[in-house]
Amino acid sequence: MPGKCWRVLVTLVSLWCLAGGARGGYGMSMFAVQTAQPDPCYDENGHPRRCIPDFVNSAFGKEVKVSSTCGRPPARYCVVSEKGEERVRSCHLCNASEPRRAHPPAFLTDLNNPHNLTCWQSENFVQHPHNVTLTLSLGKKFEVTYVSLQFCSPRPESMAIYKSMDYGRSWVPFQFYSAQCRKMYAKPSRAAITKQNEQEAICTDSHTDMRPLAGGLIAFSTLDGRPSAHDFDNSPVLQDWVTATDIKVAFSRLHTFGDENEDDSELARDSYFYAVSDLQVGGRCKCNGHASRCVRDRDDNLVCDCKHNTAGPECDRCKPFHYDRPWQRATAREANECVACNCNLHARRCRFNMELYKLSGRKSGGVCLNCRHNTAGRHCHYCKEGYYRDMTKPITHRKACKACDCHPVGAAGKTCNQTTGQCPCKDGVTGITCNRCAKGYQQSRSPIAPCIKIPVAPPTTAASSTEEPADCDSYCKASKGKLKINMKKYCKKDYAVQIHILKADKAGDWWKFTVNIISVYKQGTNRIRRGDQILWIRSKDIACKCPKIKPMKKYLLLGNDEDSPDQNGIVADKSSLVIQWRDTWARRLRKFQQREKKGKCKKA
Repeated sequence: MPGKCWRVLVTLVSLWCLAGGARGGYGMSMFAVQTAQPDPCYDENGHPRRCIPDFVNSAFGKEVKVSSTCGRPPARYCVVSEKGEERVRSCHLCNASEPRRAHPPAFLTDLNNPHNLTCWQSENFVQHPHNVTLTLSLGKKFEVTYVSLQFCSPRPESMAIYKSMDYGRSWVPFQFYSAQCRKMYAKPSRAAITKQNEQEAICTDSHTDMRPLAGGLIAFSTLDGRPSAHDFDNSPVLQDWVTATDIKVAFSRLHTFGDENEDDSELARDSYFYAVSDLQVGGRCKCNGHASRCVRDRDDNLVCDCKHNTAGPECDRCKPFHYDRPWQRATAREANECVACNCNLHARRCRFNMELYKLSGRKSGGVCLNCRHNTAGRHCHYCKEGYYRDMTKPITHRKACKACDCHPVGAAGKTCNQTTGQCPCKDGVTGITCNRCAKGYQQSRSPIAPCIKIPVAPPTTAASSTEEPADCDSYCKASKGKLKINMKKYCKKDYAVQIHILKADKAGDWWKFTVNIISVYKQGTNRIRRGDQILWIRSKDIACKCPKIKPMKKYLLLGNDEDSPDQNGIVADKSSLVIQWRDTWARRLRKFQQREKKGKCKKA
């Protein structure tokens, strides 16, 4: 019998070593405090590698729920010993209210001291078909290597070990022990384990002898005899097989000497009970190779201290934004760390796409979600419609994409060249944003064809060639240098318009200019409309260059209401401001326009 126990212990130690051993063990813990240990999940170069928590007795110190405990009410029990052929019964009292005579479930998982054994004990003679159960919650998923029980009474004639993977909601058989496997559990004794059934519980008649009457051991190794145990990393079936959140032991039938029905049956029945000094569940906190320890979270739940960009109680998923490849368990060859999605710093969320992952040669399957900063694409790697790349900035910059700002009338669409920003212009329209007519074109009133070709006009006498009168200096002061536009000047005039001089004709004492009014920034008494209009200026004003204008140029005209020669058109004179147009004035004039509406011109 001692030889069998030693064989079991050797098997357990071998499996422990194959599984990775306990790094440092408990005896080295005092030295671990003195020197900071490197993270086992990364090598000396910082590269990820498989890491596993220490091998522990996960039952130690935990509460065990039992279906039967002696001492409530106090009851006699008798311990049987053998002296040669003679059986001797030594009777005692089990009393749950007296600590020295109590045998509570806490004794199952306390420190096991061979010199001071403490035993949990059931009520007397709970015999088949009734059973006694021990239920242990591990607190999280563990990869169980063995389950062992050290008995203070004879070992059961029949018992079963179950596991739960869902915190006790459902149970799966782990192992059966019985001298009558088929009768008790409808299982053949010592059935062969193959790859087809290695995830099934078997029944064995080993460790079911009544003797020794005390101190007997039952140890179940979860991987012993399983064909894929040597390739555990690549066997999802066995990885699932050893996983448990709870362990339940069901004692189904007591061993007896057959005297429980004799004349002195009461004394005999008081000798039959289940008593266990130590329950152990050896294994590791299940972290799928992505953590070297388990810790308590804020809710005091036991969870893995996940590395390799993984998350979850068992490091069983990738942490947010690390979905560029699918989650995988770490192996001795490959850490299989989770990889962040490549979103060029423009997205905070992404998802995994298996089809893209396969197409990439199993390198990248991340798809960015809700790209920001006006970017688009799987990796937020190009500008969305209506924006183009600012090549002076890297794609990761927040302002890598600039708005196209295509003119709503002049452009043929909202998109622009991704590199240059050039908008698609309609015929006769030019500019990066298609905001002006090309040379030889003039603005029309049509939104479909905003620029039309300028009709070729017969040669006219250039206004600038008019001979300057002798009294110009006293008549008016010709503008010299650059004129500035401000709110005061804007308010003093009756109207303000942007004009394009198309042609000039002499008409008696007047010059008749055909102009295209592009924008109206202030209206006078005579309502001015956009489009082609006639501008009248006296010949003397033109001769004295008050104002000075040239055909085919654009000007800002600020003037006062006057009657024109034919009651049609607008009039400018020596008091009018005619300044060559600048695009930067448009915004300023709109502000003047808003201030005028608020009554600011009256104050000016």
